[in-house]
Amino acid sequence: MEFTVGQIAGVLNGTVEGDASLRVDRLAKIEEAREGAVAFLSNPKYEPHLYSTGASAVIVSKTLELKQPVSAALIRVDDPYLGFTALLEFYQQFTRAGKRGVEQPSFVGPGSDIGDEGYRGAFSYVGDNCQIGRGVLIFPHASIGDRCRIGEGTIIYAGAKIYADTVIGARCVVHAGAVIGSDGFGFAPQPDGSYRPIPQIGNVVLEDNVSIGANATIDCATMGSTIIREGSKIDNLVQIAHNVEIGRHTVVASQSGISGSTKVGNFCVLAGQVGLAGHLTLADRTTVTAQSGVGKSVKEEGTFLQGAPAFNLRDSLRANAVFRHLPELERRLLKLERAQEKPDAAEKS
Repeated sequence: MEFTVGQIAGVLNGTVEGDASLRVDRLAKIEEAREGAVAFLSNPKYEPHLYSTGASAVIVSKTLELKQPVSAALIRVDDPYLGFTALLEFYQQFTRAGKRGVEQPSFVGPGSDIGDEGYRGAFSYVGDNCQIGRGVLIFPHASIGDRCRIGEGTIIYAGAKIYADTVIGARCVVHAGAVIGSDGFGFAPQPDGSYRPIPQIGNVVLEDNVSIGANATIDCATMGSTIIREGSKIDNLVQIAHNVEIGRHTVVASQSGISGSTKVGNFCVLAGQVGLAGHLTLADRTTVTAQSGVGKSVKEEGTFLQGAPAFNLRDSLRANAVFRHLPELERRLLKLERAQEKPDAAEKS
């Protein structure tokens, strides 16, 4: 696909400084770009590459003042990073636009309604009485259970497994290998020491614009719903247990695990390998740093947590600073103890 610099500027609501008729056909990093590519400059430390890049066009800030001439055409926007992100989305839409129709063999159960302009790949499965919206892309070997509802423009990638009664909103993305709606981890201990499975009869609800990473797992509720609110992004290899609620525009990074019935607020950030105990509540805009374990609720908005068990970030950093100096502090303490012992010995003599 080929576009002019002027066309790209139109998509981004930007202005062109240079030759708007130049044609580009790919996206690239500014330090690696060659003729025919469009790049972007957001981080000031990469500015030297602007003057040497081989890119035909570079997306830059409206306020950037050039220190020397550039050979590339400039597309000036309010925020180059957001502008390039919008361009990536635009490119992605075009590359996926060709995926339409039905490949065989594939299966749709009785009573299911499939919207127009969608795609169903070979060996995909749609169960009974499902409602699949307009423009939904279902890639090969994806499985959608009975009575599921999927909103328009959603993408279900290859090998994803959507259990019965799951509700997925519009413009969501479920990546390859994700499992949504599997049984929650519920077992009742018996007098003989064995465990009896507790039926998990709830479902999972993903609101609009939610992204679920590859091989992530989201358990259905024991009763009611496990809910991922609008705009939240779940990374690869994340485990979300039964009856969890994730607030709006919250991000959860890879290998994190959230135990049952925990409620995470809006605009929160859980970094990689974070663990949350069950039945907790995290206030809005809580940030938990990587490999931290949270064992109690967080009530104050905007709290930063670190450590295992996690506690206030500032206190954690101070504690870590002290920890690094423990050998030195031990030597100083022993020295003081010896100094204290010498006067005592002199008095006894």
